Amino acid sequence: MAIRNIVKKGDSVLEKKSRPVTEFNDRLHVLLDDMKETLAASGGVGLAGPQVGVLRRVVVVIETNVAEDEKEYFIELINPEIIFEEGEQTGPEGCLSFPGEYGIVTRPNRVKVRAQDRNGNTFEVEGEALTARCFCHEIDHLNGVLFPERAQRMLKPEELNNN
Repeated sequence: MAIRNIVKKGDSVLEKKSRPVTEFNDRLHVLLDDMKETLAASGGVGLAGPQVGVLRRVVVVIETNVAEDEKEYFIELINPEIIFEEGEQTGPEGCLSFPGEYGIVTRPNRVKVRAQDRNGNTFEVEGEALTARCFCHEIDHLNGVLFPERAQRMLKPEELNNN
């Protein structure tokens, strides 16, 4: 496993639509493992293929909505699509590709995602609160949509110190 460079704001790869994964092989497994290691080292909660320069529909999210006695864990999503959403949450959102920038974004409070695992098996997973926000944010990355485009407004530096 290796920590990959995270693509930053201004790189055109972030604005491109990712292609579906069609081969579930060792190369994909290495990419997923590298993305998990990169995400763990970054302090973020989600990472999409384009953020490491790979235009494939691959997402890794850390599930943080766990009981106090449970460990957070990674969710790998290959070719994900949101099939259900419910409720609404509005709050500050940031992105590893936009260091130090945050905006107020409205997302569903609960989503269900259909995806494939690293071996090509289809499954569904639900996310609430931060996990739902993260699923939506990372799937946006796969479609070349960046969070400032979804933000009602971007936060000023002095507002960040108060949050």
